[in-house]
Amino acid sequence: MSEIIISENTAPTWIKGELRLADMLDTRMIGLLKAIDQSGSINQAAKQTGLSYKGAWQIIERANNRAPKTLVTTATGGSKGGGTCLTEAGRSLLALFTRLEQQHQQFLEQLNRNLADDPDTVLLLQRLVVKTSASNQLFGSITAIQAGAVNAEVHVKLKGGEQVIVSIGQASLSDLELTVGIDAILLINSADITLVIDLGSNHFSARNRLSGNVIRIQQNEVNAEVIILLAGGETLVAMITKQSLQSLALMPGMSVWVMFKTNAPILGVENRVNMGKD
Repeated sequence: MSEIIISENTAPTWIKGELRLADMLDTRMIGLLKAIDQSGSINQAAKQTGLSYKGAWQIIERANNRAPKTLVTTATGGSKGGGTCLTEAGRSLLALFTRLEQQHQQFLEQLNRNLADDPDTVLLLQRLVVKTSASNQLFGSITAIQAGAVNAEVHVKLKGGEQVIVSIGQASLSDLELTVGIDAILLINSADITLVIDLGSNHFSARNRLSGNVIRIQQNEVNAEVIILLAGGETLVAMITKQSLQSLALMPGMSVWVMFKTNAPILGVENRVNMGKD
């Protein structure tokens, strides 16, 4: 596989937040109160909310001590066998929090809708939340697509103006619905990158060649990570052996060429299914 799709089938939730009142009343405590009201047992309520019996009691005791009126009462023995229940004040607090939580959720939804109406902000946030095991993520736009008999070559222009060529299968070209001008993300494993000090008269099979400067080197007992700053301000991480590091005599500040083959990048694009529909 050499491609991914960033899904946009559902509206993203960029802004999240938990409602908290008086620095004490939060969803955990309210969840405990709800469970007590439903079960009539603090033991059962603790299990339902993932709390220990002692932890649940500590929360209730702290709430009762700080509230102007008792929120939870406990009876032992008697004809009904005792139990735990909310007082009228406890139920009023539960109703208040539930109402405020609904308003809070509506407020967050409105904020997220406002963000969704700003394409520049959405693009920024989409890039920030991409999660991948690949060490390197580069963003750009597709400038050309050249279809061949078996594979297609996709040209992606990076922020600094550099061009990266990605080779993908014809089936993937159709599945991704690639077109010139759309945004793309390139994922590149650090081990797929080769560093060269001077191209000279040598010939290399890797067609992607980006110039940059070494800004940092991190070593362990076997390998070294070399961090390179590209012209557009983006950074790439190359994983090389310690022997290669010594052979190249790499040091921070040195100019290097970053090289990788066209089948090395994983190409990702935004899923445009249902986009533009109400």
